[in-house]
Amino acid sequence: MFLSPEEQLKQLKRGIAELVSEGELLAKLKKGKPLRIKAGFDPSRPDLHIGHTVLLNKLRQFQQLGHHVIFLIGDFTALIGDPSGRNEARPPLSVEEIQKNAETYARQVYKVLDKSKTEVAYNSTWMNKFSSADFIRLASQYTVARMIERDDFSKRYTAKMPIYIHEFLYSLVQGHDSVALRSDVELGGTDQKFNLLVGRELQKSAAQDPQCILTVPILEGLDGVQKMSKSLDNYIAVEDTPRDMFGKTMRVSDDLMLRYYELLTDISVDELTVLKADLASGKKHPRMVKVELARTLVERFYDADTAAKSVAEFDRIFVDKGLPDEIPERTLSAQSDLWICKLLVDLTLAPSTSEARRLIEGKAVERDGEKIIDPKLKVSLKAGESFVIKVGKKKFARVQVQA
Repeated sequence: MFLSPEEQLKQLKRGIAELVSEGELLAKLKKGKPLRIKAGFDPSRPDLHIGHTVLLNKLRQFQQLGHHVIFLIGDFTALIGDPSGRNEARPPLSVEEIQKNAETYARQVYKVLDKSKTEVAYNSTWMNKFSSADFIRLASQYTVARMIERDDFSKRYTAKMPIYIHEFLYSLVQGHDSVALRSDVELGGTDQKFNLLVGRELQKSAAQDPQCILTVPILEGLDGVQKMSKSLDNYIAVEDTPRDMFGKTMRVSDDLMLRYYELLTDISVDELTVLKADLASGKKHPRMVKVELARTLVERFYDADTAAKSVAEFDRIFVDKGLPDEIPERTLSAQSDLWICKLLVDLTLAPSTSEARRLIEGKAVERDGEKIIDPKLKVSLKAGESFVIKVGKKKFARVQVQA
């Protein structure tokens, strides 16, 4: 799309946390040529979650405005471990783990970005060529005092917790990536601000025009408190099944739902204002607004037909069967030949197997809206699946099966 530099800037500022600096970015946009937009992701885990897509959505916006996007996979920096937001050093990953995770990143990113307009780079390409002397020269460009200014290092230093020398290298290597890629703008979460600023300083030392930095908010997970994280099990994965993606979205609170609208969809500022007013006045019911959010996310990561089927399945299981939106969640390990009566006891839906048998014989037990009538039934729990067990009219459990 063609927009004036001022119009582009207005779009790019939507939903961000901070821009350094607005004047510099406007000047770059006024040059009238595609800017080089960089964002780095360390493949520390195999899956991207929708918290990552807050940043990916902003990259896509740059693409739509005609700029050159570089999705940088930090396969070298992952060997160091990003200390951002950490009160201890990250455990190192093996080269094999990093390579495997990087492969999944390269595949998943195209659920958001336009593959034909995305350059994928790996920082091992230039960092593996660094000699010992090169690292010494890189380290000489920043002082220990400047590093200790960093919030997470400062807290650990004050608490007399160890800070390892290799952790200082992370910001320097990330900063050098900006030099190697000659980036005009670098994007990152708010926890990455220090690293992004280092890139500006190293570009100045390399006689390059310093990059602008644009930070985006950290998305809260399903609990609405902690940031979205696989380790906290409060995430929606980019490669979740449509059913799980839809179901997890329906579990977020009404307040968090609005934040997801702002950060994960293309809703405009004016449209979001109207939506908030309609919810406050009762013109729109939170449940239906949440259904639309879930549908939008499934459509983005799959397609419109899949999204429509997800809505229909939700209506069949929850609306038509009278299930509540808020259902206690239980996590169980994958297993086969589990006696249904024992499952009900494990889920605290029955006090004993004998009572569970009585409930089943009384046709009071359902799985995803289908009655269970055989008290001798053996069930298999497969990793990744999710289902709802209902006992009587008031007892429910959503089962998430993990490996």
